[in-house]
Amino acid sequence: MIVGRDLAKKNSLRRRRRTQAGFTLVEMLVVITIIGMIMALVGPRVLNYLGQSKIKAAKIQIDSFSSALDLYYLDLGRYPTTNEGLAALAQANAKPGWNGPYLRGGVVPKDPWGNNYVYRSPGERNPYDIISFGSDGQEGGSGTATDIASWQR
Repeated sequence: MIVGRDLAKKNSLRRRRRTQAGFTLVEMLVVITIIGMIMALVGPRVLNYLGQSKIKAAKIQIDSFSSALDLYYLDLGRYPTTNEGLAALAQANAKPGWNGPYLRGGVVPKDPWGNNYVYRSPGERNPYDIISFGSDGQEGGSGTATDIASWQR
């Protein structure tokens, strides 16, 4: 009879394990659906904040270039030409009065989307214009592709 009792214990343990084991397919589908709904609501907002932060970073970099250009002007009495570009702020040259590099690190950074800034001197609106063409890298656009220029504050 001991064998019968041991067999009964094993059977009851197996039944308990079956009822306690894992999640059902329906439970997992409900959880995945809830996670999907949360991502559908939160995802676009997060991407919008990311796009807005890149626009703010471009504006800050343009302000930094403007400050460096003003220092260059004070030292040399003129702004770099369009041909010299923003590289004139970073590269040492033999001109008397040059006290650069005027940019930290001695390199001209790219805009937050990985494109070069456009520098024009004389500019259309100011002594110089600095422009980032936004996420699309082309003139014009809207949203994150909007052009960001030094005359826009």
